[in-house]
Amino acid sequence: MITTVRRLLAVALAGVAVAAAPAAAQSPLPAPATPALAWGPCGRAAPAPFECATAAVPLDYDQPAGATIPLAVVRRPAATPAERLGTLFINPGGPGGSGVDAAVDLAPLLPAALGDRFDVVGFDPRGVARSSELACWTRRDYDAAFAATQVVTGVPSLAQSLRTARGFVEACRLRSGALLPYVGTEYVARDMDLLRAAVGDERLTYLGLSYGTYIGTVYANLFPNRVHAVVLDGAYDPAGYRDRPYDYDEGQYVALERSLSHFLRWCSAHRRRCGFGGGRAFAAFDALMTRLDADPQRVAGGTVDAATVEMQVALMLDAGRAVWPLLGTTLAVADRTGGREPFGPTSAGLVALFNPNTAVECADRAFPRSRTLLRQRLRAESALGPRLGRLFAYGPPSYDHGHATACTQWPRAAAEASPSRYTGGFAAAGAPPVVVVGTTGDPDTPYPDAVALARTLASAKLVTFRGEGHTAFLRSACVTTQVTNYLVDLVLPGKEVCNDEAPVPGG
Repeated sequence: MITTVRRLLAVALAGVAVAAAPAAAQSPLPAPATPALAWGPCGRAAPAPFECATAAVPLDYDQPAGATIPLAVVRRPAATPAERLGTLFINPGGPGGSGVDAAVDLAPLLPAALGDRFDVVGFDPRGVARSSELACWTRRDYDAAFAATQVVTGVPSLAQSLRTARGFVEACRLRSGALLPYVGTEYVARDMDLLRAAVGDERLTYLGLSYGTYIGTVYANLFPNRVHAVVLDGAYDPAGYRDRPYDYDEGQYVALERSLSHFLRWCSAHRRRCGFGGGRAFAAFDALMTRLDADPQRVAGGTVDAATVEMQVALMLDAGRAVWPLLGTTLAVADRTGGREPFGPTSAGLVALFNPNTAVECADRAFPRSRTLLRQRLRAESALGPRLGRLFAYGPPSYDHGHATACTQWPRAAAEASPSRYTGGFAAAGAPPVVVVGTTGDPDTPYPDAVALARTLASAKLVTFRGEGHTAFLRSACVTTQVTNYLVDLVLPGKEVCNDEAPVPGG
């Protein structure tokens, strides 16, 4: 598949050469070398039995013998080597999530059938964490941008939002410009295929969560004959994500606002258990955000205002009903302290997520550059989220559906001619059946996306988890059991709907 302007030009020139000299043949690109993995102690990254290695992969797959980029890789060997089936690759999503950290965190929690029989491998995708982390804004930059953003009072200014986003884009260009064209998901999927070969597996066994589902979808389309078993939980609608970014983002505005409303409704009905709002949680939340918007609090390390609190609330909602009591307590403390506790300013961890989250999505997605369309869509989408919509529409470039102001100004060489943007189809014809999992109350990857992905793939089995929160594996025993059986024995899920959501802790 021709995926870059450079490739199109090469094809055009090759056609001229053939016309002039029919005997000449276009040489295919050489296959990239399989990286050698020298496993050893992980140091502070992880304790034994985890092992770590660094893989050198092509920076640009159009030049497979050229410059390389190092990828950090971690492995926990199968607990029962005599019964080992192969390698289970895990990606936690993001974009910007560390696959190394995810493997270290998740491996001990996996069902024995997985941990005993698979080496569990995670890697930091290119531009993330230990794999040449993208540098755009610093923590101080983010703090200043959030502090200057009003998400409740006043009239949102698109001009100001564009100026803020332009500062972010320029920082990315200055600090990471050489890497920006090469962080898109096609290259991440190609990296994973080299790692598959490096660990000695003929075919890929993979569990992708959230954005990891897009990596898995792209992989299955690039290498359908190299798929053994792929599970995609918290699924992206791939065509919507890539080709219709405003439509795709609209679903996130709706899903996130619905998730917040579900929490506030529970909080109002369980005033003692929640501890926030005295039975009027909606009004209390609005009042707290209005106060913080008008009177940001200077605390150690930066600023706490409505924008920073709303962002942290949005991310907490990913944990589902299990986090509701903690979220209620947290908001109650913030209400009592005027916002000085317990929320904090934008953390180093969020900066490490936000920078690649924005850069990868701008590399992956075809945002129209029309300012008129941007103005119309942001106005409409922010209205879909009366409490959180303004933050993602007009706030600083940060997370998921908050990227339009940056991506419409992304450097053209890193966007429109990006060699790492996947441009092929999404049916994955020829691949084995893919298991797709969607959660009905997912605030981050809306359930309709899972339905769309299952319909897009030539062969897929959709499992629905009726519950709140982001992704279902390890949160639903029903989902976890069926996913495990599929990864181990290739038994497709027999139960299409799982209704085993745990109750809110404490009632």
